[in-house]
Formats: sequence, structure tokens, C-alpha cells
Amino acid sequence: MVAPPGIDIIAADARRALAEDVGAGDLTAALVPERASADAGIVSREPAVLCGVPWADEVFRQLDERVHIEWEAHDGERIAAGQRLCRVTGPARPVLTGERTALNFLQTLSGTATVARRYADAVAGTRCRILDTRKTLPGLRDAQKYAVRCGGCDNHRRGLYDGILVKENHIVAACGIGPAVRSARALHPGVAVEVEVESLDEVREALAAGADILLLDDFTLDDTRAAVSLAGGHARLEASGGIDLARLREVAETGVDFISVGSLTKHVRAIDLSMRFNKIV
Repeated sequence: MVAPPGIDIIAADARRALAEDVGAGDLTAALVPERASADAGIVSREPAVLCGVPWADEVFRQLDERVHIEWEAHDGERIAAGQRLCRVTGPARPVLTGERTALNFLQTLSGTATVARRYADAVAGTRCRILDTRKTLPGLRDAQKYAVRCGGCDNHRRGLYDGILVKENHIVAACGIGPAVRSARALHPGVAVEVEVESLDEVREALAAGADILLLDDFTLDDTRAAVSLAGGHARLEASGGIDLARLREVAETGVDFISVGSLTKHVRAIDLSMRFNKIV
């Protein structure tokens, strides 16, 4: 089971989303009698991998703790078209107010988890793992990285503060791969150093400098295989650069350790979910 982010992060996400959506108050929900109760369900209109349950729970908790959600599916599970995911009961006003905000979290995060599952399935049986990137929706990085894990893929660094990735512009500014790696070792001992390389010559240079991980940027299959041979297990290799599902398996089979895919979190298509009200009394 994949652990979600801390409740403080989820609560902040929900609070921000409700402030954006509800503002000073739900003008339409106020038309419903204050004592009315709702009985509703959230249904999937297409196959997917579910993700976002803690965020949906928190949305309704912040609106009214009397709203009760009984989940019939859980994060990381495959769901079918027409499947009911949960039953929602409680005061009608907060159920109506929270409907869209809760669905936004569920649809977006399920979209990310569903794509991640397709990528994870595509490399099943190889030693390669699929990584996400920092190309996330602003303000939802923890949520999307959780969704990636729910889909069976792995996270790259969370931000600029928890990993070193020396890219082309860093190399230029540091006057070369060797000086960049040496500076990284001196400033942050114990932190793995990853270097982006664009040719086999740069692979040799990064290996000589003692880089822990090499990011192979837009390498051909032949050059990727050559890089695997050159590394000889002394550094881990990450392939990147527009690698889609059609090419994924053949890149994984070259022997690289990782493939990073920005589209897991960047190209988001929300899953079609809806809330259906059975009755309001």
C-alpha cells in the first residue's frame, strides 16, 4: 500500500481548493433547506486507476464533519466504467458544495495514476523503473507524486533541495562536468550526484568524474546500449527525452536502470467521474 503525504499537506491542498471554489459561500447550495440530507455516490464513467481518496475525504471534513464517505474502492486499485466508488451521506448543503472540489482532486490524481500504471505495465519483467519529474501542476506536486506511486511508478527527486542533477547549463556555468561533480561532492557530501550527458564522450567524462547517476538525454538506442556497456554497473543510468509508450519497452530493454517521463504529471487528462444523488430528504 502506498503511503499518502502527511495530513498537513492534504489539508492545505483541500483548504486552498475550497477557498478558490467556495469563496465567501455557496450561493446555490443555500437554496436547499438547511435540514435536508443527501444520499449520493461517486461513479466512474471509464476504466482507470483510482487516486485521491484522502483529498476527497478532507474536502468534506473541512466543510462539515457530519458528511460520511463509505469507500468501495481504494487508491491504487483498478476501477471499471460504471463502478460506484463510494457512498456519500450527510447534510445536503456541504455535500453539494464539496462535490466539484472533491471530484477535481479525484479526477486529476486518478488521471495521473492511470497513466503511470500504463507505463509501469509496459516495462514489467525488465529491471527498469519509471520515474516522474518536477514537471508537475503548481501546488500539487506531493499529490501527483503520490499518484505516480499509486500507478506503480517511482518518484525522482521531489525538488531542488533533495537531490543534485547537474544539467547542461550547470555544466557550462561550472566550467565542465569534472568541476561540477567535484563542487557537488565538496558542498554536499553523501548526496548522490546525477549528471545529464548528451553524447558518449560526455558519458566517459561523467564516469571519470565519479558521477553516481548519468541522465542520458535523447540518446539513440545504439548509444544507450553503448552507455550501458561503458558504465559497466559503476553508475546507474537514466534515459530521458520524449520517450513515449511506443518506445518505452525497447529503451527499457537496453539495460538502463530508469526512464524518466515528464508526461506522467505534465500531460494530465482527468478521469471522467461523477457524483449521482440518489435522494435528498
